[in-house]
Amino acid sequence: MTDRNLAIAAWESLFRAQHELFSEMATDFDGTNLAQGEYDVLLTVTRAPDMTARLRDVTQNMLISQPSVSRLIDRMVARNLVTKHPDPEDGRGALIRATEAGARAFRRIATIHGRSIAERMSSLDDDELRTLLTLTERLRTH
Repeated sequence: MTDRNLAIAAWESLFRAQHELFSEMATDFDGTNLAQGEYDVLLTVTRAPDMTARLRDVTQNMLISQPSVSRLIDRMVARNLVTKHPDPEDGRGALIRATEAGARAFRRIATIHGRSIAERMSSLDDDELRTLLTLTERLRTH
């Protein structure tokens, strides 16, 4: 059986590390025309075929509730970052597609943000990063 105190200490350390890194990297978005949540939506959408993803897939990749994602998408539609259309394969669903302006804004920030992530993770060597990836994936699928 897992040592309860060790499990709590590991959880707190993981949570604090994630929170501190996330807070530090929020500055990557200062002075840009995208909020971090908008970047996350565009990350999912631009990686999908034809830069189009189902709303449920976008929601699954976000760390906010479904109603919050829907409101965020609506604001992004108003800003011409994405379009939203009914999903022909799911009458209750929607397809989210990046506009050219949205894809351009994403690419500009992705370069900066990717460099920032690599820099902040550079305290770990490649073997440690692979171990971290394996462990966090195990935690997520457990």
